[in-house]
Amino acid sequence: MKALCVLIVEDDALIAMLLAELLAGMGHEICATAATEIEAVTAAARYRPDLMIVDAGLGHGSGVSAVEEVLRTAPVAHVFVSGDPGKVRTRRPGAVVVGKPFRQADLVRAIESALEAAGAS
Repeated sequence: MKALCVLIVEDDALIAMLLAELLAGMGHEICATAATEIEAVTAAARYRPDLMIVDAGLGHGSGVSAVEEVLRTAPVAHVFVSGDPGKVRTRRPGAVVVGKPFRQADLVRAIESALEAAGAS
């Protein structure tokens, strides 16, 4: 897998740090992290990431809504991480979702699926 510019959208600082370390260890560059829906949309417009890793439920706003807003302007591969994957799939049936807690192998498979889906659209 080629190195990607990744935007992490996660309101739990510890999980955001874990994701950043995992992704950097896989050879990806973290272009930004965001903790709210507004920050996510702003960062996506500014950095134009190759991939977004998004917590579905944010303390301020919704990760799902943030992705929907970003997709209005440009296609971006994205993976949702959620403690309730079924809730995400109800709102976005074709979504690539990794349940919390997750393993690195789960994240790798999800990223590959998201990149394939984005390439097909």
